Amino acid sequence: MALIAENYRGAQQATAVGSLGSARAFSGMAAFLIGGTLGAFVGWRPVFIVVLVIGVIVFALSFTLRGDRGDTTVTIDVVASLLIGASIVSLTLGFNNLNGWGAIAATDGAPFSVAGLSPAPVLVVIGVILGQAFFSWTRRRSAAGKEPLIDLSVLGSHRERAAVYAMFIVVALEACVNFTIPLYIQIVQGRTPFDTSLAMLPFNLTVFVTATLVVRFYKRYPPRTIGVFGFILTTVALAWFALVVNNNWETLPTILGLVVFGVGQGALVTLVFNVLVTAAPPRLAGDVGSLRGTTQNLASAVGTAVAGALLVALLGVSVATSVAKTPDLPPALVAQVDQGNVNFISNDELGATLREKTDATEQQIAAAVKINEDSRLETLRWGLLLLAGVSAVAVFPASRLPRYVPEQIPDPSPAGGPGGGDDDA
Repeated sequence: MALIAENYRGAQQATAVGSLGSARAFSGMAAFLIGGTLGAFVGWRPVFIVVLVIGVIVFALSFTLRGDRGDTTVTIDVVASLLIGASIVSLTLGFNNLNGWGAIAATDGAPFSVAGLSPAPVLVVIGVILGQAFFSWTRRRSAAGKEPLIDLSVLGSHRERAAVYAMFIVVALEACVNFTIPLYIQIVQGRTPFDTSLAMLPFNLTVFVTATLVVRFYKRYPPRTIGVFGFILTTVALAWFALVVNNNWETLPTILGLVVFGVGQGALVTLVFNVLVTAAPPRLAGDVGSLRGTTQNLASAVGTAVAGALLVALLGVSVATSVAKTPDLPPALVAQVDQGNVNFISNDELGATLREKTDATEQQIAAAVKINEDSRLETLRWGLLLLAGVSAVAVFPASRLPRYVPEQIPDPSPAGGPGGGDDDA
């Protein structure tokens, strides 16, 4: 982000940001294909070897980048670093373990409990408190004329804050979809990782193409229009998914939903990057890059974790309701199953478990498998509808993005102030 802000201006900068967004989309598509192929035909360990090789190549290529002036007078704010670092670790750890440790009450998998409460929500609360402490400390440091860890002026106007909110939501939605679809294909349908990579190809390819081409629309439509339209597309796509999804994933309606969601996703990812870069002066490009990276990583963690916890919770409710309505499953048999530990498993795995751990008859096993199959599909639909609701709510921050067209884009220079122009431009 800093390199783009330093080396490009105007239309070239928008194209460069679009390339950054499309590169991210392309990497996601490649990751699914490479990881899916290796996972299906070789094993999961070689994936880490591929990542290591890529890391070494990128490190070597980094020496060819253009050098820029440094400022030896800048000192790192150690207190702010510790506060924000601890906050992000606490939030990520808490959200990632909502499912395993329990969203509210502690499960058997929790390392400890706080008066019976799961440590996951406690860590989330601690993370929020530490995050607020970071902002408070940074404001006091800036007021004292000292160098802050991140210049909060990059969030100085409602349009920058709207861009960050929109970025968080769109990345979280992407993480939810990237979690939900592989879960459904591999666990519910029992397919291979390679099959999953092929199923995700329409989505990832669409995101890649859209992220590259959406910059052409900047000459005709302001960011606010593109942002609102992008979230409308993702909302429609998720609601469409909920209506048409069934136990056969490779259908034209589901592929169409993936493509529509990919168009909205690709447009939004590039758009919010561009708004943040344009709104801030080049001297704050590093701060914008830090903000973007932190927002993306936290949104990915939160999106994946919340999707998992939400789907498991919905599945538990659906299974419990269905079991209570099924006369073939008497209470004595139900008592032999731990309904407090419901999770996504295949029909074969469920059948094998019931045969080993219960005295269920084949007729009762068939009834339980039918409940499992119907509940998983119902849970997927509920989850997609809830995601559609989140996407619809995101229209509001998108409606606060800038209204300017290219001819009105403010010059993000130091002389123009941190906001790069009029707040309502």
